[in-house]
Amino acid sequence: MLFAIVDIETTGGSARSARITEIAVLIHDGYQVLDTFHTLLNPQQYIPAYITGLTGIDEAMVAEAPTFGEIAQELLTLLEDKVFVAHNVNFDYGFIREAFSSIGISYESPKLCTVQLSRKAFPGFPSYSLGRICEHLRIHIQDRHRAFGDAEATAQLFGMIFEKNEDIILGSLRKRQAFHFLPPQISEEKFLSLPEETGIYYFLDEKGVPIYIGKALNIRSRFKQHFSGKSEEEEKFQLKSLIRDVQWKLTGSELLACLLELQEIKHKWPKFNKAAKFKTMSWGIVSYEDGNGYLRLQVAKITKGTPSIAQFNTHAEAFHLLKHKVLEYEMCPKLAGIQKSADFCFDHKKGDCKGACGGLEIPELYNLKVRQFIQTFSKERGRLLIQDLGRTAQEHSVLYFEDGIFQGYTFLEATLEKTSAIVDKLIRVQPERDSQYLLKAFFPKIAVEKIQVL
Repeated sequence: MLFAIVDIETTGGSARSARITEIAVLIHDGYQVLDTFHTLLNPQQYIPAYITGLTGIDEAMVAEAPTFGEIAQELLTLLEDKVFVAHNVNFDYGFIREAFSSIGISYESPKLCTVQLSRKAFPGFPSYSLGRICEHLRIHIQDRHRAFGDAEATAQLFGMIFEKNEDIILGSLRKRQAFHFLPPQISEEKFLSLPEETGIYYFLDEKGVPIYIGKALNIRSRFKQHFSGKSEEEEKFQLKSLIRDVQWKLTGSELLACLLELQEIKHKWPKFNKAAKFKTMSWGIVSYEDGNGYLRLQVAKITKGTPSIAQFNTHAEAFHLLKHKVLEYEMCPKLAGIQKSADFCFDHKKGDCKGACGGLEIPELYNLKVRQFIQTFSKERGRLLIQDLGRTAQEHSVLYFEDGIFQGYTFLEATLEKTSAIVDKLIRVQPERDSQYLLKAFFPKIAVEKIQVL
């Protein structure tokens, strides 16, 4: 088995928009270097000053160099039937594959990352960047941040790993198919330690700073979704290259996970989180009294300042809820805007409506049922305790709101008691007005007995 150890220099960090300025390939059999290839490349685009400052490569140096297309066939022949190896392999592999693709050549290869291999072979180092791991292992790098110098150092590192335990390399090749999506700094063991439960998770950079915060019903599955598919997409590629660790906090409750995600994003503003956005609640259930004294209900488009019983993101959400509540409270579907008919509604003919639509049920009695229905939504206002799922089967979460704004939470093992004493046990959070939208979205799904008004 032969390995192609690759290093490149580029005009930037994105394989979609940047280009290769230098490439080095060393063919290795696990014991020694058998062949080498090295050239500068004309990227046919501007080289930023900060790149020149890092690599020393400027536009004058590459002006007479070949383009990638001119060396593509030679490079493809060299890489063919080899395992692609690099330090932070997704970076180099992504650029090479994109460069081939730009000239109509499809390139696919098994690949190995010497960052991940080093973690297994030499555990316990504080950093596994090429410079630091070579410093720890006393590997001299000639021409740091130049393709051939870095490739030579990577080849020496690869040889040391192979010599120490070649099963690390061969085993990684066998596992690679199952764990091909993993970022180079995240081990298989770390991935398998992620819980398959509901909560929030944090992607951390090398300084331990959160660069992305999310929530999931299954944290491990959601992690895989982040990095599966086309990893060359710019934002996904950058996230994949910067992530160094994953932390999490279990909630049990999906609502609590959503609320804590909002809190953490607003507090920490991670680099890869877009600003938390919520759909404008543009549909609502409105109530009015008709000329005969009956309270009517209607799903309607609402604008700012329009009074409504409840608000929803879509007409379908509002209509589905109202249709369900008409049956629950024995209201008339015609007076609720669910059915249209010339006289009595269809439910009256089936015996499910008491005939308010034809004046058979007097307004006073009918309106009591409508007001009872409306009251269920007034619970979103004032001080509320909501009981939800906990982190274990023996536990439940309790969420506290004031006027629809999330104030805090706790976890209890006993059943929810009708007392405000629970408020004293809360883990308090910074109130965020946007939490009102989350409560409105979840409220129709919460069983009445799980809500306590204080």
